[in-house]
Amino acid sequence: MTIDTNIFYFFNNLAGKSAFFDILFIFLAKYLQYLLVILFLAFLFFVQKKNKEKIHIFLITIFSAIVARLGVVELIRLFYHRPRPFIIHNVHQLIPESGYSFPSGHSAFFFAIATAIYFYNKKLGIIFFIAAIFMNVSRIIVGVHYPSDIIGGMFVGVITAWLIHLLAIKIKKKKIST
Repeated sequence: MTIDTNIFYFFNNLAGKSAFFDILFIFLAKYLQYLLVILFLAFLFFVQKKNKEKIHIFLITIFSAIVARLGVVELIRLFYHRPRPFIIHNVHQLIPESGYSFPSGHSAFFFAIATAIYFYNKKLGIIFFIAAIFMNVSRIIVGVHYPSDIIGGMFVGVITAWLIHLLAIKIKKKKIST
């Protein structure tokens, strides 16, 4: 077995041992994402910034997440077809999932959001990074991703948000100089 598969089984073996923890892992893997979206929107609503700045933060964050998930992840999956762990291995699968496994779309999407938020609010960005880690480790535990899927998605999300942030700065500077 590969290291990736061994680490997968280490985490996936946590499933099926306790109804309480299974419910917790399912919540983190499947439903935490909705709370994070609400938290992001609440941050935009309550943050003490001008509306123009709030719109800028919203657009950069959403654009980063969409490009990472629907652009880069889907481009990679167009050429690399990695089956999900439950297709190949005997696993504790706690939630249904379809499509290819690498890179994780959830990981790319939420690490892009965490990175974009971090550029504007360090404390909230760290909270989003921690939440993204919990969400995505839970997706290994519930049997729908390998660790390398999560790490690959994390790199896609962080790099995409960082590049979009740099592009936004460049455009802003160009706008100011003209």
